[in-house]
Amino acid sequence: MKKTFLFGAAALASVLLFAGINHKPALPYGFTTGTPEIKSITALTFGPTGVLFIGDSQNAEVFAVDTKDSKKMAAKAYDVKNIDEKIAGALGTTKDNITITDMAVNPVSKKLYIGVKSADGTPVLLVMTADNDIKPLSLKDVNFSAVELNDVPAADAKDRRGQQLRISSISDIGFADGKLMVSGLCNKEFSSSFRSISFPFTGKQEDESTLEMYHTSHGRYETTSPIRTFTTAELDGKKYMVASYTCTPLVLFPMDELKPGAHVKGRTIAEMGNQNTPSDMIWLKTDKNYLVMANSNRPAVKVSYDDIKNFQGSLTQQMPTFGGTNFIKLPYEKVLQLDKLDDGRAVVMQRQANGEVDLWTSDGKNI
Repeated sequence: MKKTFLFGAAALASVLLFAGINHKPALPYGFTTGTPEIKSITALTFGPTGVLFIGDSQNAEVFAVDTKDSKKMAAKAYDVKNIDEKIAGALGTTKDNITITDMAVNPVSKKLYIGVKSADGTPVLLVMTADNDIKPLSLKDVNFSAVELNDVPAADAKDRRGQQLRISSISDIGFADGKLMVSGLCNKEFSSSFRSISFPFTGKQEDESTLEMYHTSHGRYETTSPIRTFTTAELDGKKYMVASYTCTPLVLFPMDELKPGAHVKGRTIAEMGNQNTPSDMIWLKTDKNYLVMANSNRPAVKVSYDDIKNFQGSLTQQMPTFGGTNFIKLPYEKVLQLDKLDDGRAVVMQRQANGEVDLWTSDGKNI
């Protein structure tokens, strides 16, 4: 019965799929009008005004969708108890039938976009206003374009634990300087990869770069674990990707070395604890600039920009607890999702000790 409700809601959401495309060359960014055949919503991020990038790891494809959500609005705090129940309610089902896969704040309208996977794997995209109004977002007959990733794991490829590798073909996405950035796995021997793709999409994609870093918790160099979340920063006039992996090293990669086909070794600057997977990282400015990172099994943390900039050298010894760059443990465990509302505030989705999932907004002081 629950699944029946969900099917109805998913149909309403119209994230379901299959339609022809009416070519309209005059559309911006090379968009065409149609219904993108999205199989999963793995990661979300916004690009140019109103353009939402949807990372679809099952398709190994990223869709750029014109949400037409481009009206500038003031940022209002989100505060919703039991957000998972409310999302499920908007889809006509219960919370045990959904998985929240990612969320992203539109930096212009400040509306919150939420990716959801139903129990049968159907992807649904929802949009939420600061007035707590949650609705499925129709992706039928929208203006969009897509880029298919090359060199991805085969659809039936599995790791030694029997898990599908294709799921990690996209682990995180970001947008900066006119480029869509994609972390994940490729099908090469050194499979941890990073892709920088020009937008508007051209249909031609250059080779990915492959990554290597010293994993401080595991005590070895690794090339096959995907980045779990990343952002960018300029340190002493040079741009870097700041990345984190499962178990939880923090690593810097020079952006100018992440060229097509290159194999790049990162500099590990912190170990933040094992048996943990980071889910999101953002920059916030309060009393100073901080990198804020959400974690699955450990408290969320923040690291000052100055501490990252000033840390010299690279960690190359096993470190089973903590070490490297100074970081501050925040009093928030099991932060499932995190995104930036404005320069000083974050929208946080957190599982509480009683199992309930709440959505709340930092006040500029508590993170």
